[in-house]
Amino acid sequence: MLDIKEIKSVKLTPFTKMSASIYGVLGLIAAVAMLIALTIMQAAGFMPQLGQFNVVTGLGIPLIILFPIGAFFSTIVISFFSAMLYNALVPKLGGIKLELEDKEVVKIPVISYALILSAIGAVWAFIAGLVLAAVISPMFSLISTLPEAANITANFTNATGAAMPTGVEFGAIGIIMSLALIVGLPIMVFVFGFIWTALFAIFYNYIATRVAKIQLEFNQITGNLHELKHIPVIPTALAVAIAYALLGLVFGILSKNYGEFITNFVQYFIETALIALLYNYLAPKIGSIKLDME
Repeated sequence: MLDIKEIKSVKLTPFTKMSASIYGVLGLIAAVAMLIALTIMQAAGFMPQLGQFNVVTGLGIPLIILFPIGAFFSTIVISFFSAMLYNALVPKLGGIKLELEDKEVVKIPVISYALILSAIGAVWAFIAGLVLAAVISPMFSLISTLPEAANITANFTNATGAAMPTGVEFGAIGIIMSLALIVGLPIMVFVFGFIWTALFAIFYNYIATRVAKIQLEFNQITGNLHELKHIPVIPTALAVAIAYALLGLVFGILSKNYGEFITNFVQYFIETALIALLYNYLAPKIGSIKLDME
């Protein structure tokens, strides 16, 4: 029987703990893979000699520590704040809706899915724009007040014949760039994010589901509170990989990079399968993700 569920809110602590744990392990896997690659390349003579510096011990081994720790703590911040944004935006924009048949996701309503995710991306872009503007605007203002700015401008103009911005113009450029970052960047991220996520949902609904469907095993705890108990690995990874492969085909045609179809399929199949495997392993140990679903 078809059951339409809307994710009204995400419990912050379980979501953050699970996300950080998964990406910490993925960081470790990536570091080990890089260490193996560096070892093979050095043994085969492909790595240039850097004096007494050994690339494997000097770079590869430290990455085994740095990658997992960096992935773990960065994911804590990103996942916690993203979940907070989701919970805050749902009353205004609506939450992600899933059309479920038993444990299979048979359809992802496009607008609700694309709207909330692109809005979260836009907020992140706004924060990034503020940080970048806080660095760029004072830098250009400082340049505009330096006595050397006039000399640099005059020397550049005399040497090349091309007009270089004056000190005042440097300050104006800084203001324009700051406005572009604070206003333009979030708008651009929202528009492209909406298109990207909407296309993913469309490709999933009408093409991927004919081969495989995302499968999510939920367990009702009490009332509207559900926990994600288990993620069947192969069908979920296959469905996600097909949808992203089709996205790669579209953007590959636009960019003349036709190999993106294959690379997207392989990348997202492996990544989704690893995430599902890690989730299934970690859920009984650290707690599953909990959602309010109506």
